[in-house]
Amino acid sequence: MPELRKDLLHDKWVLIATEQALEPRFFPINRNGTYVRKDKVCPFCDGNESHTPPEIAAVRKDNSAPDSPGWIVRTVPSKYSAFKLEGELQEERSGIYFSCNGLGKQEVVIGNPDHNCKFHQFSLERIELIYRMFKERYQALAVDPRIKYIQIYKNQGLFAGASQEHSHSQIVALPMVPLHVAIPASYYQHNQKCLLCSIMEQEQENGERIIYESEHFLLLSPYASRFSYETWIIPKEHKEHFGDISEKEISDLARTLKTFLTIMLDSLSHPSYNIVINTGPLNGVSSEGAHWFMEINPRFIVTNGFEMATGYYTNPVAPELSAALLRQRILENDQ
Repeated sequence: MPELRKDLLHDKWVLIATEQALEPRFFPINRNGTYVRKDKVCPFCDGNESHTPPEIAAVRKDNSAPDSPGWIVRTVPSKYSAFKLEGELQEERSGIYFSCNGLGKQEVVIGNPDHNCKFHQFSLERIELIYRMFKERYQALAVDPRIKYIQIYKNQGLFAGASQEHSHSQIVALPMVPLHVAIPASYYQHNQKCLLCSIMEQEQENGERIIYESEHFLLLSPYASRFSYETWIIPKEHKEHFGDISEKEISDLARTLKTFLTIMLDSLSHPSYNIVINTGPLNGVSSEGAHWFMEINPRFIVTNGFEMATGYYTNPVAPELSAALLRQRILENDQ
């Protein structure tokens, strides 16, 4: 079974696949920066359902049978997941080192049976279905008391770490809470205010880093952006958990996300990007001070040695300048 091992020097957990050694030729991206197709069949395409584990949930048309063609949005277990939702979390020690069993679950949400259709090209209705699926799976996984945090994310393109060309997203249910999740809780304890609400309040005072404002969401370039053109989508209503998103918010988010992604990609020559949903912890871990939000991070360059060694990111584009560019492009699109 895989293990979660504690990196004592950096105070971080590392997921180790203890039962296999992936040869360089089997990595999804080779040294020349192109995708390596491990087989000739894309497991996420319509008609190739037998190449994935049995589906967990799906939106289907014409009452089609599970694990057959006819799906619109489909969720399956990750075939190569290092997590298993079996037993209880167990800690083992070996001298100064300690590890845990790889308790957890990893799921893949395939948002379109069309291999060549990218996320920003999806219809509004399809994007809404995807985010309803995220909510459904979030709520289902959150019921398990062993799960303490749920991470939803999308990798698009080589620089973003996507292992498949076919557009998809992933959901990982973890038995512990990432360290950065404690920061909003600490801010709340010291200030009796939500950190994200405070950020929105200050950014709205002068608006130079605000990109767009919809009925339910505020889009901004964060003050200390780690990545060039990094953008946050923050719900105006304070909610700790993504699983509490409303139907009105899902519809607004789909419209906002499709518009922004299309403009961002056209403006920046279609870079790779990551979409990450940050949310509050679960099941006995206090979520006081948490406020769910989404990050969109274009990826123009890979992490360098300085960033790896120090944890200090270098951003060659000031957030004020990136916000001004993207804000102007959205205004032009609306005219």
